[in-house]
Amino acid sequence: MKTYLVGGAVRDELLGYPVGERDWVVVGAGPEALLARGFTQIGKDFPVFLHPETKEQYALARTERKRGRGHTGFEVHAAATVTLEEDLRRRDLTINAMARGEDGAIIDPYGGRSDLEAKALRHVSPAFAEDPLRVLRAARFAARYAHRGFTLARETLALMAHIVKAGELATLPAERVWAEMRRALGERDPQVFVEVLRDCAALKALLPEVDALFGVPQTARYHPEIDTGLHILLTLQQAARLTGADSVAEGVADSRAVFADSRVVFAALVHDLGKGVTAPEFLPGHRGHEQAGLPLVEALCERLKVPRAYRELALTVCAHHLNCHRARELRAATLLRLLTASGALRDGDRFEGFLRACTADARGRAGRKDAPYPQADYLRRARDIARSVTAAEVAGASVRGKAIGEALRRERIRRLHQHREVSKARDPGGAVR
Repeated sequence: MKTYLVGGAVRDELLGYPVGERDWVVVGAGPEALLARGFTQIGKDFPVFLHPETKEQYALARTERKRGRGHTGFEVHAAATVTLEEDLRRRDLTINAMARGEDGAIIDPYGGRSDLEAKALRHVSPAFAEDPLRVLRAARFAARYAHRGFTLARETLALMAHIVKAGELATLPAERVWAEMRRALGERDPQVFVEVLRDCAALKALLPEVDALFGVPQTARYHPEIDTGLHILLTLQQAARLTGADSVAEGVADSRAVFADSRVVFAALVHDLGKGVTAPEFLPGHRGHEQAGLPLVEALCERLKVPRAYRELALTVCAHHLNCHRARELRAATLLRLLTASGALRDGDRFEGFLRACTADARGRAGRKDAPYPQADYLRRARDIARSVTAAEVAGASVRGKAIGEALRRERIRRLHQHREVSKARDPGGAVR
């Protein structure tokens, strides 16, 4: 019986990143050998065990044979006769198909180390095409390591396109698609995830509402990049930048399971879906695209079973991002409605997520990545002003019951009007469109 450290831990060691979670493969033993040593079996489809002390996962070396369509159509064979090389061959990318032995030696039968040096994301074998989930995984790794210069090998991208063309993505459960997407949107360069999916036609298969934005023109005055799809890519980049771990040392940041706030990045991804359904005669304008986008966001979230927190923030940003850009122009009553709709008057972080997504939208334009966005601080100050007005403050002998709510609203509007006037006097700057 021999044990080997495998997968991401070996990859990260070679990249010079701190190693977090570690996985092990056991060769030359069956379940009985591990159970006798106090391991606890947790796997159902194949034998996986928890170490009695470290609680790290140890899996018996195994092979897989494709028996049906989709991500789960495999027959798994785990036995003491399965070799380490056979186990590594079933993995997705060569950089994930290396092992380190008990003596510290690296076992690399498929060229993962040379691909690390070449900064290539390459499939291990043609068996890559048997699991459609690997299309999403490969795109996610491209997003994780793009800043280090890693790119997908041409032949791997071609294999991904083959999987898409065969209709295999349709066999993936919505929960698995969302799980990979959520992780990808939390990577350092989530826009690369979208670019790779588009390059192999997976974006159209999985997110047709997003794919439809590419080639749709916008008004050049406000969007120098013109193309709405390009604007989305730039906005994703800014959303990761605004919520990411740029202040953390690179090695630590890159080894994190989550780099950026995927809720904000998801909201950035879908905030302009309404532009994809603008009638051609109205282009390059998109009047009313906020409301036009809401049913599209709802449908996408329903299809992928997106969690409630993600859905709520995405709908809020879709509906109200233009009012956020125009915040300093809004009348006090409209400003209060915006604060209420964006969650500013409640506990929780939806309001801050809303501001960051809108900031990303404003900066996700050609030449404007470092542009100031005073609207965010203006709205934070407005939030503080509105929340400072309490029911106890406005209640009185003649103000009771339901009248307290109306009095509270009027007083908040009065103070927000003062805030607006003071702000205009200090800085008459305009809005982002």
